[in-house]
Amino acid sequence: MRRFEKHIFICENKRPAEDPRGCCFDKGSPSLKAQFKKRILELGLKADVRVNSSGCLDACEFGASIVIYPEQIWYGGVTIDEVEEIIQSHILNNIPVERLQINHPTYNKDAVKI
Repeated sequence: MRRFEKHIFICENKRPAEDPRGCCFDKGSPSLKAQFKKRILELGLKADVRVNSSGCLDACEFGASIVIYPEQIWYGGVTIDEVEEIIQSHILNNIPVERLQINHPTYNKDAVKI
């Protein structure tokens, strides 16, 4: 079985309204997933790129959160208007969108672990 070249995980976790970290679901992740799926299909990339919901990525404070593999690039605060930019830059041209990346050691694969 052929594997996907890229895998986009979009957190759709829902937390109680009183949770101080909030949740990706309430920050628009269902719409993000729908737009990613729509555009990947329109671009004929369905065989190469998989778009999935995920449970909690433990990045609620950065939501709506997305991680793309195999590069392990974490994006936070993504809006519907930024889906196309991620697709054009990262998915099609292998250039991560730096301004949308979560800038935190836990989510930076190059960070030194202590």
